[in-house]
Amino acid sequence: MNSWKDTAIQLLSKSLKPIPIELNEIDWKTDISDNGNRIAQHISAFANYPGGGFLAFGIDNNGQSINLSKETMDIIIQKIGNIARNNLAQPIGVDHLVTCYNEIPVLLVHIPEYQDKPVHIRGKDIYESYKRSAGQTVKLSRQEVKHLIIGSTGLEYEDIIAASQIHSDEVLKMLDYDQYFMLLNKRLPDTKQGILDSLADDGLLKKAGANWDITNLGGILFAKDLNSFKSLHRKIVRVIIYKDNSRINAIKEEGILKGYATGFEGMISYIMDQLPTNEVIEAALRQQLKIYPDIAIREFVANAIIHQDLSITGAGVMVEIFKDRIEITNPGAPLVDTNRFIDAAPKSRNETLASLMRRLNICEERGSGVDRAIEVIEEFQLPAPKFIRGEEYTRVIIYAPLPLTKMNNEDRIRACYQHTCLHYVHNEAVNNQSIRKRFNINKNNVSFASKIIADTIDAGFIKPSDPENISKKFASYVPYWA
Repeated sequence: MNSWKDTAIQLLSKSLKPIPIELNEIDWKTDISDNGNRIAQHISAFANYPGGGFLAFGIDNNGQSINLSKETMDIIIQKIGNIARNNLAQPIGVDHLVTCYNEIPVLLVHIPEYQDKPVHIRGKDIYESYKRSAGQTVKLSRQEVKHLIIGSTGLEYEDIIAASQIHSDEVLKMLDYDQYFMLLNKRLPDTKQGILDSLADDGLLKKAGANWDITNLGGILFAKDLNSFKSLHRKIVRVIIYKDNSRINAIKEEGILKGYATGFEGMISYIMDQLPTNEVIEAALRQQLKIYPDIAIREFVANAIIHQDLSITGAGVMVEIFKDRIEITNPGAPLVDTNRFIDAAPKSRNETLASLMRRLNICEERGSGVDRAIEVIEEFQLPAPKFIRGEEYTRVIIYAPLPLTKMNNEDRIRACYQHTCLHYVHNEAVNNQSIRKRFNINKNNVSFASKIIADTIDAGFIKPSDPENISKKFASYVPYWA
């Protein structure tokens, strides 16, 4: 049995249910044309993709099965092998197998990840390289090609030099070393050399003869002013406030000039200061409370910083505040299915950055940040956040309070699904009662909660935990992937 078979079948099933959509890891095909250029581009893209990917022959563009004959499959296998060997600058070894899906044979072709990236088209320059993005095969930008070359050498983005040959005194002027020691709860060394050595131990600096090189990690986390680093100034987090619900009228825009670690608390405070409040009266005292939970803002902003694609030039994390919502966007399509943000362990492009930010207590442990954010959003009884996968970006939308009667069906289904995911990972049951609590539905209105559950089942996002149970009264539910 092929070692990759189970992975391929799981990805095929995931791409077809609940809503058919091509993933970065798998591409559907009905047949193969005589023109091998497009197939060569697909092979280039999968060979450049972390973990490689699969071509699934026997699935049309709508996700419907097509019955291919053995003769057709044999021709496809032969052509794919020839293209992989002859049409790429680096010959790629591919593998295949035939499996049944919905009782119809599907030909799965495995293209492994190639270590010496980027894989590009033979006879063309290195910039004729491809990648997978939002389920499509697209050409790599020149910057992305350079990033792959660096990655192939084993040098991560965080290790690249942001400023070279800097005198020790100047290093301490450019980096907020006080914050470094304070956030790590470490004693400040008595000597300048001790400070520099500590920063170097965490990869923020590298010795360069009599001077020092500041790495991207050091600059992007602890810069007193990111504008001081030519390669990092476009990574400044931008906060934009709009007058209404569109991007037509921007009231103001602020760039957070400090490094992500140095400026994180100030950035969150600034964002929270821009948000609307509700007045409540408790114990005869009037209080102004923010309508958005700061924990959710903190976690989603930290996630955007950690999971951004730092190789994309000219783009950084952006926080946009509208009258009815907040949108937090980071460059780079997500590496995890947006429907699995709650339960799946995150795949980070920037693990060194993420690891240090966890040590600095800026973000939660691996995988728990999104769970906590959604949990507190439910406590505030806000609409469920929406996760959007763009071709070159990831976006989280947090909505302002909205009565259940004004939520559309998509809002209710999304909230019911996220509620079910959250309870599942906490080993808690989801039933009519918990759904009523989530939406603040009166206990006499059981039918309204039942309709939300039924709609979410029909949409393919949840299912009964016990299919044999015919009693609606005692029914409980789990996510579709459970």
